[in-house]
Amino acid sequence: MVDVPTANLRILCGCPPDCIKHLIKAGIVKPTETAGVDHETGPNAILLSDLILQNDSFANMAEFPVLQMLYHQGMLIPGHPNNNGIKPLLLGNEQQINAQLNYIYRGNYGLISETEMLEAGASPADAKELMNIKLKFAFGHIANSKELLDTLIISDQAQEIRQAVTIKRIQTNVFELAYQGETVQVDLNLAKGQRYQSPITLESRQIDLEHFAVIHSGEGDGWDTKRSAMSSILMHKGRLYLIDAGPSVMQTLQALGIGLNEIAGLFHTHSHDDHFAGLPDLIRGDRRLKYYATPLVRASVVKKFCALLSIEESEISHYLDFQDLNSNQWNHIDGLEVRPVISPHPVETTIFQFRAPWQGGFKSYSHLADISSFALLNELIEETGSSNQTSFSQMAMDAYIEPADIKKIDIGGGLIHGVATDFKEDHSKKIVLAHTALPLNPEQSQIGSSVPFGAVDVLAATGQDFEYEHANAYLRELHAGISDADIERLLANPIVSFAPGENLLTIGLVQEEMYLILRGYLELRDAHGKATTTFTAGTLAGELSGLLGKPTVYDHIARSYVQALKIPATLYREISIKNNLYPDLKATLEKRLFMFSCWLFEEGISCAALNYLVASLQAVSFKIGHSIDLTSTGDVFLVQQGGVDIYCDELLIQSVGQYQFFGEDAAVGQGRIINRAVVNQDTICYRIDALLLARLPVCRWKLFQIHRKRLLQQ
Repeated sequence: MVDVPTANLRILCGCPPDCIKHLIKAGIVKPTETAGVDHETGPNAILLSDLILQNDSFANMAEFPVLQMLYHQGMLIPGHPNNNGIKPLLLGNEQQINAQLNYIYRGNYGLISETEMLEAGASPADAKELMNIKLKFAFGHIANSKELLDTLIISDQAQEIRQAVTIKRIQTNVFELAYQGETVQVDLNLAKGQRYQSPITLESRQIDLEHFAVIHSGEGDGWDTKRSAMSSILMHKGRLYLIDAGPSVMQTLQALGIGLNEIAGLFHTHSHDDHFAGLPDLIRGDRRLKYYATPLVRASVVKKFCALLSIEESEISHYLDFQDLNSNQWNHIDGLEVRPVISPHPVETTIFQFRAPWQGGFKSYSHLADISSFALLNELIEETGSSNQTSFSQMAMDAYIEPADIKKIDIGGGLIHGVATDFKEDHSKKIVLAHTALPLNPEQSQIGSSVPFGAVDVLAATGQDFEYEHANAYLRELHAGISDADIERLLANPIVSFAPGENLLTIGLVQEEMYLILRGYLELRDAHGKATTTFTAGTLAGELSGLLGKPTVYDHIARSYVQALKIPATLYREISIKNNLYPDLKATLEKRLFMFSCWLFEEGISCAALNYLVASLQAVSFKIGHSIDLTSTGDVFLVQQGGVDIYCDELLIQSVGQYQFFGEDAAVGQGRIINRAVVNQDTICYRIDALLLARLPVCRWKLFQIHRKRLLQQ
């Protein structure tokens, strides 16, 4: 943060997910008092990244920093000493400022009219009632973001921010601020491979698969610096379902040893950042994520997501497989039953009730995130008409108090969160109190309890070996032509476990085993200790070195607890030769090693998808000076050796070298910006159909990032 005290200007430089928690931990945001009024300190301006995405993650998520300024600092509260006419200020390029204004608008209100609700499938009567509820939270007025925020578009010429403090852009994401003869340079660029750090520290946990169970993955809120925001992971028949996707969702999955390809789906309650900001992490797999929500919640989330990225709503269907749920009804998903119940909140929100048949009855779990207090619900019921038992507020209250075997409750308090004492008479067998940064007081502890990260409540213990079921599925996906008998021979081997930090396969050694990863994260490191790629469930580690009988070229280090099927190399080699799995093993090895070194394929791609990509690569050679017309090809080019210069007409955009790529315009479908490439030295490329890459969400996501970054070079 850049602080200019005499100008009353405090600029937050960059606002990635959970940045407000970093400010709290650093002591920049802390309690204080002015004129007898308690409030918090903090920034009053935000310098936005020129790029919405950096290294796969959102770079600009100003919702919570803005909320902190408006409410925790008091800049919007009537009569507050900090409400002096100065609004929070957004600084950045025009595209990112407009994107943030639209995203904050959607974050405040979700769907903003009865018309949008009707378009999402609501009936006219339901849309009218839901809009009345929304206006209750909005104090009767849907406010445009510009009513709450000031903006300044930054150029390459010095401009005054406030009180003679100036700013100018030196280059993409690099800025110079000046005041009274002093200057400071701010660089918001992430280095290659660098990630935004999470403020939360989570210890690795080993999780066993059960028939029906709940993993407690988050009990905090958007301000809690020690715990992830309220969330859970549901296990049913060995399959894993996420409930919400907060900013630390990938850290949570890695700590629990759960890979993206293991996630059967996401149940989404609503679009506020502490339940939404992890979505870009979850779409970095090689298949679309099944997304379970009601049509109203889905529509609200899509509008916010697309506002943030400045993309058409149709684009998001390339990443998420939408599975609409009926509100206030039991929906059936592979034997699991789920009932989303509309819950009054500023944006479209549902609670979730889950149940699964067990021993002649049902076992149940209720997830009550971002609920309303009973006092507010009673107000809404009275306004609707006390005789109307089908009002959304009445149905929500009825669902809140319905007993469950396990119930997790938001007790954040205030206007838009729940209150623990409302559940004094709740007859659920176990109540978990969540969505708060505060420790439970004695009265709350009489009602429910808190739970540590990774705690598991088993509702129905398994009698099946889900690990071998998954191993069977992965092997059949890897090599569909292998006979049942050969699959059974491979499965007749032990499943072994590794702790974080253990080396499964050591660089330079001929391996006698290979490992089919069933759960967990495996990091490949080269001879210099540099991480090159990450393996997750469904990957066969050591496959090619085992087939060749040659030393492995990487260390394979467990980053979490890892479960793997241990397969003798001699057995796999025999079955591979018998089934002619790799007609040209040397070429396959060469292509795989290349792909492991290419950022485009670093993570999120299963072995089956990798095999398909390897088979699709075509090597092409170009002599120095050759010009490639990119408007006439539907391919992406991956540079194996050499280099090219890429152009927009006559404007040089970038020089592209080994392990980089060009031609991504053909994949992202947003117009041909890079229309030609000129070879600057003798070059060998792998060419691959752009549409094939575009079908893999993780590849499409990375191609989209590079496309946006190159747009700024025009």
